[in-house]
Amino acid sequence: METTYVHGYSADEAQRLNDQANTLAALLHAGTSYPPGSRILEAGCGVGAQTAHLVASSPGAQVVAIDRSATSLAQARRRVPGVEWHQADVFDLPFADDEFDHVFVCFVLEHLRDPVRALSDLRRVLKPGGTITVIEGDHGSAFFHPDSELARAAIGHQVHLQSVAGGNALLGRRLHPLLAAAGYDAVRVRPVPVYVDESRPDLVEGFTRNTFIALFEAIGDEVVAAGLTGRRDWEQGIADLHRTAQPGGVLHYTFFKALASKGISP
Repeated sequence: METTYVHGYSADEAQRLNDQANTLAALLHAGTSYPPGSRILEAGCGVGAQTAHLVASSPGAQVVAIDRSATSLAQARRRVPGVEWHQADVFDLPFADDEFDHVFVCFVLEHLRDPVRALSDLRRVLKPGGTITVIEGDHGSAFFHPDSELARAAIGHQVHLQSVAGGNALLGRRLHPLLAAAGYDAVRVRPVPVYVDESRPDLVEGFTRNTFIALFEAIGDEVVAAGLTGRRDWEQGIADLHRTAQPGGVLHYTFFKALASKGISP
């Protein structure tokens, strides 16, 4: 079930993840908090970018975080105190059945070959009556002005690379059927749109430039090496994406946030 994290583990990627988490915290974490004394599992915590906001929103809760990358976990430990860290794979959880009150998963399922199995394994360690929160993006939701065929192609090339690596950059639209297939109850999904124009300079910098465009800029060599496009067209596509962050430019992207529960057996 191993997949390749197509974005890599560079310092630039760690910074992109932190920029993304900080810029979008108010949107993505709104309504997500857990009572004191509850035990929370964050699956696929990476460098702790989302963990920091999870801890801040739930004082008194015990957060347990796992990731398979030792490098990412080392950064997370330095970033966020008071968390119980484990190097572990979501397909081989080192926890007993019914151990956690809540599970939190953010930007993880899109990188897995078998997201239903991962969700089923997480359901095992969730207490009856407990909840799971899942947040994922969907690159198919992106549209922008000025429009550009080469910019749209650049996004499509990233979607292709992620698919070849075993993931799915269009997974956000599938959250409801995935959670239902994994046996969860009361599945509810809502879109979390991000709209950016020049009147929102914090989002222009934090999301359009440092999160969205940075994701594509980092994979140019891989795209060209895979023969998906030529260097000139790739660079023009990235340049066209940067036009969306300039005066008169607009970017829209939708994340999807799901909440579901583990039913109580009769």
